Amino acid sequence: MKQTRHTKAFSMVTSLVVIVLMATVSIFVMSLSGKIIKSTTTQYQHEQAELYAKSYTEYAILAITGNDRNDTCLETITGNIGDNPSKGNGYRVRTHISYIGTSDEIDNCSDVRKLSTSVSTSNTPLTTIIDAYVDYKDVGNTDGPWITVHRRTVQKI
Repeated sequence: MKQTRHTKAFSMVTSLVVIVLMATVSIFVMSLSGKIIKSTTTQYQHEQAELYAKSYTEYAILAITGNDRNDTCLETITGNIGDNPSKGNGYRVRTHISYIGTSDEIDNCSDVRKLSTSVSTSNTPLTTIIDAYVDYKDVGNTDGPWITVHRRTVQKI
């Protein structure tokens, strides 16, 4: 059987359709891949910020137990993690500590950090409220707003 010009032209059209179809599918796959990478990076940053908030909360509890409140009262702990957090490459951490306890325990604390001095239970003379704030910027948008993760912990000392 002899091939005609029509058969060759049909093969050419078919191969062009297949190439266009494959290019469309590959563009879709690349687009989806980029979205998945962005989503994973965003989730990673948020989880990392939550872990830093938990870590700074534990550090604040350790610092409170080692601090002599008769001399000075520990009220804030700050820190920077990463290359340049002020420009969005890393994390800024702010920890605020408030106290609930007897006047003897928290007399040297500033008034804004004393939540109550009328504690009637002698078993737990001091309770702290620790607010940890972790600020970061989205990796793809360092000019955008800061994203803040907040963790509040009530701890008896």
